[in-house]
Amino acid sequence: MLLVIDVGNTNTVLGVFEENVLRAQWRLSTQRDQTADEMGILARNLFAMDRLPCDAVDAVMVSSVVPPLNPSIEEMAQKYFGVKAVFLGPGTRTGMAIRYDNPLEVGADRIANSVAAFEKYGGPCVVVDFGTAITFDAVSAEGEYLGGVICPGLGISAEALFARAARLPRVEIRDPGRVIGTNTVASIQAGLFYGAIGMVDGLLERLRASLGPKMQVVATGGQAPLVAGASKFRPRHEPTLTLEGLRIIYERNLPAARRKHG
Repeated sequence: MLLVIDVGNTNTVLGVFEENVLRAQWRLSTQRDQTADEMGILARNLFAMDRLPCDAVDAVMVSSVVPPLNPSIEEMAQKYFGVKAVFLGPGTRTGMAIRYDNPLEVGADRIANSVAAFEKYGGPCVVVDFGTAITFDAVSAEGEYLGGVICPGLGISAEALFARAARLPRVEIRDPGRVIGTNTVASIQAGLFYGAIGMVDGLLERLRASLGPKMQVVATGGQAPLVAGASKFRPRHEPTLTLEGLRIIYERNLPAARRKHG
């Protein structure tokens, strides 16, 4: 079995694949000071909860945008699963040409998302990932990673309002039902929700002008069900897109990965 780990700024998602089947997945909060033992014990408990054998894991594939956690993940993989973790980064064969000015600047999760989206839907396509940031990643018809857009996520926007405006409260991020709020909470919710939809649709319009009318849109990330469902582009919702991308990339590196494990 393959254990894939996507370490984001807010959440860390783990998934277990048996061949091409995702047997289990778990979403945890990212703890930047977490030790290898804390990770390992937690992972073993999760495996036990889903009645999965830890000793069946023969590979660990990781995408991480939190570099301070990488040594702990490496130690955890070796100590608790007996394998060397493979990190998506420079030297990893993705099967996708990166047209960014500096390819090292592209987050590993964005590459994993793009690989999975192109593998499943072809191109041109755009992946919208609703995470800590809302990112848009463009893939050409030929399967090249072209670049993208990075915007503040819904959580960041909500916290900025609360922190910088003394009389505005924290609110639940949700659809308030109508755009005109009749109280402060509903007004903030309308701004966050409909503002995000307007931003997403506006950027997708501009991306379609660049990529062409056949552009497909794929949505992933924690807030995708909330916002993407209201978009006029009706993006395909793929909640496990990053995990699938890590699996695909691992398989493309399988000979090299096996050498590392051996």
